[in-house]
Amino acid sequence: MFARRTKLEKTILAGLLILAVWGFFIEPCFFLVETRAEAHPRAWPKELDGLKVALISDIHAGSPYVGKSRIKLLVDRVNAAKPDVIVLLGDYVIQTVVGGRFMPPENLAVLLKELKAPLGVYAVLGNHDWWLNGPRVRDAFAGQGIRVLENENVRLAARGITFSLLGLADHIERHPDPVAPLAGLPAAEPVIALIHEPDFFPDIPERIALTLAGHTHGGQVRLPLIGSPIVPSRFGQRYARGLIKEGERLLYVTSGVGTSIIPLRFGVRPEYVVLTLRP
Repeated sequence: MFARRTKLEKTILAGLLILAVWGFFIEPCFFLVETRAEAHPRAWPKELDGLKVALISDIHAGSPYVGKSRIKLLVDRVNAAKPDVIVLLGDYVIQTVVGGRFMPPENLAVLLKELKAPLGVYAVLGNHDWWLNGPRVRDAFAGQGIRVLENENVRLAARGITFSLLGLADHIERHPDPVAPLAGLPAAEPVIALIHEPDFFPDIPERIALTLAGHTHGGQVRLPLIGSPIVPSRFGQRYARGLIKEGERLLYVTSGVGTSIIPLRFGVRPEYVVLTLRP
């Protein structure tokens, strides 16, 4: 009986060790997946059928396995997907993470300036960016030609149709205001909102048919049947990751690239998203 119990204990310990190696090393280090998805926003113009938006979020540059070479790989793969527009959804830096090493936002911006899309590259800031120094991160990006939006919109023209990207302020550290930037836009003009935290989604006006967000990391851990036990959201798993539809409004949440606090990913591989928009 004792021998059998010892063998069982060894089997359990071996299993736990394999899971730990996978979660702390293999998945966050060796995977960077391109997630392809489609969304059908309300009243999306048929002329813009097939417009591709690349979503990058939660790089947390300097977190384990997210160094210069990893970010270059990310940039090359996003460019290879040939998106029409690229959006960066916040949390580019880290303060503390086990095994991490701080990367200045100026160094990261030099790497991200190589992102290329016909309609441009646009960003919003996240809570970690403000915890470091929001103006510093914004200026670093602006210095490399990446426009950072905060409660402001930019109008883009493609295939003879104009649509807007509305970049909102961080929901944790700032005050997102989607109303004022919408005031001067034509009522029928399509609008895509960018925000770091998906928790603001219930407050997004009906006028905006598609919102893009990051922040959650998909919970960093996703277990069979249970899902993600811990999600940094007051809504739990409701906005953890992927495409969410509530009424006529759509939200897409990417689980992002890096890690924060604990360098662990299990069942939530690092990703960037190529989202194709359909009428």
